[in-house]
Formats: sequence, C-alpha cells, structure tokens
Amino acid sequence: MLHKIDFYIIKKFLGTFFYSIALIISISVVFDISEKIEDFMTKDVTIKGIIFDYYVNFIPYFANLFSGLFTFISVIYFTSKLAYNTEIIAILSSGVSFNRLMRPYLVGASCIFLFSYMLGNYIIPPANKKRVEFTNMYIGNRKVGSEHNIHRQIEPGIFVYIDSYNASSDVGYKFTCEKFVDKKLVSKLSSDYIQWNREKKKWTIHNYSVRTISGYTEKINTGAQIDTTLNMVPEDYQIVDNIVETMNLPTLNESIKNLRLRGVNAINYEIEKHRRTAVPFSSIILTIIGVSLASKKIKGGIGLHLGLGLVLSFSYILFMQVTTVFATSGLLEPWQAMWIPNLMYGGLAIFLYRRAAR
Repeated sequence: MLHKIDFYIIKKFLGTFFYSIALIISISVVFDISEKIEDFMTKDVTIKGIIFDYYVNFIPYFANLFSGLFTFISVIYFTSKLAYNTEIIAILSSGVSFNRLMRPYLVGASCIFLFSYMLGNYIIPPANKKRVEFTNMYIGNRKVGSEHNIHRQIEPGIFVYIDSYNASSDVGYKFTCEKFVDKKLVSKLSSDYIQWNREKKKWTIHNYSVRTISGYTEKINTGAQIDTTLNMVPEDYQIVDNIVETMNLPTLNESIKNLRLRGVNAINYEIEKHRRTAVPFSSIILTIIGVSLASKKIKGGIGLHLGLGLVLSFSYILFMQVTTVFATSGLLEPWQAMWIPNLMYGGLAIFLYRRAAR
C-alpha cells in the first residue's frame, strides 16, 4: 500500500520529470528553429503548417524518445534535494528501510514506462505521419532513384527478379516472375519491362512471354502488353526517410513479416521495434541508479550528483548508438543491440542499489 510519504515522493518525481522535459524540449525547439529557419524562409511554408504539422508532432516524439534519460536526471535532481534537506535521513530514521523507500520511485518509473510504451507504439506513430511528410516536403527530400538486381519473394512460392528499377518513372527492366509448387517450377513470365499504372493501380507488362510447365511438357505464350496485379507496389522500391517512425506496433510487425517474406533486409524495422520497448524500460533501471547515487550527501553537493547523472546519461546514449551500429552491420541481432545497454546498466543498478542499501 502507498502512504502519504509515497505520494509525496511520486508527486516530486513526476513533477520534476515533466518540468525537465518541458525545459529540455524548449531548448531543443529553439536550436531546431535556428537550424531550419532557412528552409522555412526559402520555401512556401505557412506558420500554421510549421506549428501544427511539424512542431506539435516534433515535441512529443523527442520527449518520448528520451524519456528514460529525463527520468534519470529528474531522479538525480530531486533525490539530491531530499538528501541535502535531510528528508531521506528522517525517513530512514523513522524505521523505513531503503527497500521500502524505493517503492514510490519504482511506482513512478513504472507509470512513466507504461505511458512511454503506449505513446511510442500506438499514439505517436500516427501523429508522426504529418511530421515526416512535412520534413520530406520542405526540409528533406524523398530518396527516389534506381535499384539493381532486385530479388523478391512477393508471395509464398512466387519470386520476382528485376534487373534495374527506376523509382522516378516506376519502371522495372528485364522483369521475371517465377512460380514454384512443391519446389518445382510450374510457370515463368519474362518481359522487357514492367510499369506501374497509377490510374488502374495495376502493373503493365510489356513484350512478355509466359512459359507454363506441366510434367515433361511445356507451353509458351507471348504478347505485347498485359495488365496484371502483383503483391508489390512502387513504394516497395522507394526509400522514404523515417517511414518506420509512422508505423504503430501492429503495422510495424506486419511490415517486418512482409519484408522477410520478400527477402528484404528489415534490420531498421526490427531495431525500431525493440527500441520502443527497451528505451521506455530503461527508465526503471536508471531510476534505481539515480536513487542509489543521490540518496546520500557527498562533498560536491547537488552539482556533483547532476554532473555524474549527465555523464551516465551520455554514456548510455553513446552505448546505445554503438550497439545500433553493430546491429546494422550484422554483428548483433536487433533485440541484442537494444537490450545489451539495459543489461549492462541493470548490472550497475544492482551493484549500486546493494551498496546504497548497506
């Protein structure tokens, strides 16, 4: 059960957390405006679009992204104040154990974890669509170019090959589609090129031949042009910056499943999926570290606690970036890359907690 002192600590915890978020995000917005002011001035962007399409969605995204670190800094700050006002000494002197003192901190951290998890997986991704569309339209550019030697499995047993694909005109050259049944080739379609028809939402195949195999016999049909539907769209061959940030958890899982089916590298999608759980969970680990460090008076005062907190925060960010690079290069599995920092800092949290409890 929670008592009055627990609600007092939770109130201080969450109050400092949201205050620190507001402060840091305000600074981030100022720097972001100064960086992008030239794009805003030189392109036809309305004030309404800048505010409601970009910054209204920019603020919750970055606040949620670094929620674990904001939690850590908040815990360090207000726990240090409690320690230097001798409030923690008074609590422990009244017979409350250090384990019991940790309870309201864990309740607060768990609330932040659940709040951040729901935001990151279900609420923020749809809102990110406007921000990403605004960025691609006015700040960045959609990457549209050519790909070569494309091999895809678009459905179970159906494989396509495209020698080169021009994303700007939605044309794929030297197109081949093979169908297998029980690991045996039953039909093969070959054509000079395939083009997406935006009006009909179909693919138009030009100068084609279809080879149908049945046992030891085969039949060949040829033609100049035919419209067909395939389980692929031009967007499958276009690179859009930050598109993964616009997907909620069910959509992200479905995209990963489809990419694996087609034989496409889904590393970035898997990294994003595991990050959305690992980063919010880090708020619990960092809370334990923060309380263990800041619950005692030290010679340097609150400033030393905050300095130590910033060093640990930046080391956590750096460690996360390093493991992400390892995952991208194939040295680590995506789930390993996202959870190794939490495991390492979790071990540090256990060590500091036992030391502080003594």
